[in-house]
Amino acid sequence: MITLSIILQAAANVALAKFGAAIGAGLAAIAAGIGIGKIGGSALESIARQPEAAGDIRSNMIVSAALIEGAAFFAIIICLLAIVL
Repeated sequence: MITLSIILQAAANVALAKFGAAIGAGLAAIAAGIGIGKIGGSALESIARQPEAAGDIRSNMIVSAALIEGAAFFAIIICLLAIVL
């Protein structure tokens, strides 16, 4: 009887961990979308104010978006690994 109780507690913890990992993957994707959206909006505003600096602003925007996307992919992969393993 005690062994069954321990097994059920472990199963509940695994399910809770998988639920947390799924929530974490969703939050990482949402946060990355918001971050890249803010970068794009700010870049468009600054290009509208100074059109002669469009090339520099665009390249900085792409680098920043790539860094955010890389961090988001890392977070999503870690969460998916938590679900699978």
